[in-house]
Amino acid sequence: MKALVIGATGLVGGELVKALLTKDEFSEVVVFGRRETGLKHPKLREEIVNFNQPENWASKVKGDVLFSCLGTTIKKAGSQENQFKIDYTFQYTTAEAAAKNNVAQYILVSSSGAKANSSIFYSRIKGQLEEAILQLPFRKITILRPSLLLGERNEKRGSEAFAQKIMPAITRFIFKKYRPIPGATVARAMIQAALHPSKQIVFELDEIFRLAE
Repeated sequence: MKALVIGATGLVGGELVKALLTKDEFSEVVVFGRRETGLKHPKLREEIVNFNQPENWASKVKGDVLFSCLGTTIKKAGSQENQFKIDYTFQYTTAEAAAKNNVAQYILVSSSGAKANSSIFYSRIKGQLEEAILQLPFRKITILRPSLLLGERNEKRGSEAFAQKIMPAITRFIFKKYRPIPGATVARAMIQAALHPSKQIVFELDEIFRLAE
């Protein structure tokens, strides 16, 4: 299989690419991103793109499965407008290109609480993206809704790092439904979804843990 990935410099995307490169089932891994991952492997090809100019790269989004892991925070984006562009527009534009190029599978990392009419901006973006993706003609769509992600990121997110330290202890006793999940676990679940497609479309937190086993 030929895997396509966006968001490869993030936590889940980075774990995903490293895992894909170890799998015999994937003969090629093509990453579309704004900067290089720093990884070197015979099966890895990197396309450095400007997501604002899909006319320059959309025709290259060809393969068997597109893994979409792109995302940012309001602090890093600087504004809601920029966050919407990264979390929604760039991901949808890439998905649209993949669908036009007859990519069969699409696997999206969304978020717990994703809802198109949510009063929370971040959850609303995720929900709106999910609804838009489901209208595209992929043969198979899988949406994962993880909670707080655990793992080492390329960029530092102060509040998130603090939450990573205290949340495991808290959720051991309460809020099991919202307990953190390692980025590597989400990546394994994505690969399982690609290799063993099921009729299920949306996977909530507990289901992601089970899928990754």
